[in-house]
Amino acid sequence: MSENSQKEEDIENNPKNVEEDLKDAKSKTEVEKEKSIEERLTESDDKLLRSLAEMENQRRRFEKEIKDAFEFGSFNFAKESLAILDNLQRAKVAIKNDQVLKENKDLNKFIENINIIEKDLINIFEKNRIKKIDTKNKKFDPNLHQAMSETEDDNAEAGSIIQEMQSGYMLGERLLRPALVSVAKRKEEKKQEKSEKKDEK
Repeated sequence: MSENSQKEEDIENNPKNVEEDLKDAKSKTEVEKEKSIEERLTESDDKLLRSLAEMENQRRRFEKEIKDAFEFGSFNFAKESLAILDNLQRAKVAIKNDQVLKENKDLNKFIENINIIEKDLINIFEKNRIKKIDTKNKKFDPNLHQAMSETEDDNAEAGSIIQEMQSGYMLGERLLRPALVSVAKRKEEKKQEKSEKKDEK
């Protein structure tokens, strides 16, 4: 008896078993289909979330680039504008010290007008987040100050600022221009330096 004839006999004798086998096969394919749909949904969700995250990152990068470009533009403008204030302050000092102008009756009115312009300019700077660096009774900070000289001063603490030669300014959190200062140095330190140099020779 051949295998095919044996199978035909089995089908004829057990039709219920055949139906059950077909049902099992159908249920297996349905489960596989369901799994594949779930997997596809999961993949789609992942792709969607990644796309949204990438879009959000691009938006933040774009906003930062705009902000940086704006700040960089205003930074250069602010730095150049400091020259106006410097020249105004120098002019005021020069006028006050001029012997010929001192005899002029209208000198005080003229200086008052310069002071008004100076105050207005400082107010405009402050509104645009440009602020003067405070150096009074401060310790030297290389991030904010530039030491132009060291001066012997027994009354001041070593490393403290004793004179401001040019004002420094900040634009928000960025250094616009360092303050040019003179820093206190004790006499003892200079003597030690001289002795060290002699020892080196």
